[in-house]
Amino acid sequence: MRTKHAWWCFALMLLVLVLPDLALAQGLPLVTVNSGKAGQQYSMTLQLLGLMTVLTVLPSLLLMMTSFVRIIIVLSILRQALGTGQTPPNTVLVGLALFLTLFIMSPVFDEVYTNAVAPYMNGALAFDKALAVAEVPVRNFMMLQTREDDIAMFMQIGQKKEIASAADVPFTTLVPAFMTSELKSAFMIGFMIYIPFVVIDLIVASVLMSMGMMMLSPMIISMPFKLMLFVLVDGWTLVMGSLAASFIYK
Repeated sequence: MRTKHAWWCFALMLLVLVLPDLALAQGLPLVTVNSGKAGQQYSMTLQLLGLMTVLTVLPSLLLMMTSFVRIIIVLSILRQALGTGQTPPNTVLVGLALFLTLFIMSPVFDEVYTNAVAPYMNGALAFDKALAVAEVPVRNFMMLQTREDDIAMFMQIGQKKEIASAADVPFTTLVPAFMTSELKSAFMIGFMIYIPFVVIDLIVASVLMSMGMMMLSPMIISMPFKLMLFVLVDGWTLVMGSLAASFIYK
């Protein structure tokens, strides 16, 4: 049930960005059935049409507005540091990143569902007001992860006027600034993860060089040691816990 609520919240969150005017739409003619002289016309509302359209760009919006980018980049750097090639495969890394994203974003999704989705489904809140309410927790999450320098840079590039508070930052500026900050954070975490494995590679390469085994690839010898170190320190738990703890909540 919690996951279902999360996807409902995310669908509404997407409508906040790209389809805010659909609440006033009446409908589009879909198909007309003629029986003799009489005819009956069936229509599909613009809201449903808009939601179906938004679902086609859901992966891109997921990347732009959640913790997915930081997680998948760190996991990819970790795999490269281990030197295991395609192990774990991309599908496993994406699955881990996706479910960890749902775990990290669950407070935001719960707030969106409680304050916006549930009242809208019960008829207690209008569609446009529900969109405005759903925007608040999403904006707060993104703002807490975004560096002020990145926001200032995109405000300057876009020639935006100076803002009085964080609530005045437009989404068109917040989203790219959030993405830039996430990339910086991901590479900083990846750098810290990469260092111990580089040390192991250097030690193994020096030992092989001193023994005169210059034709033997250091990667063949160092990979078992890196895997042993990663398993002994319970690396997956440490990485997942550190990634979850790296996000700031209000």
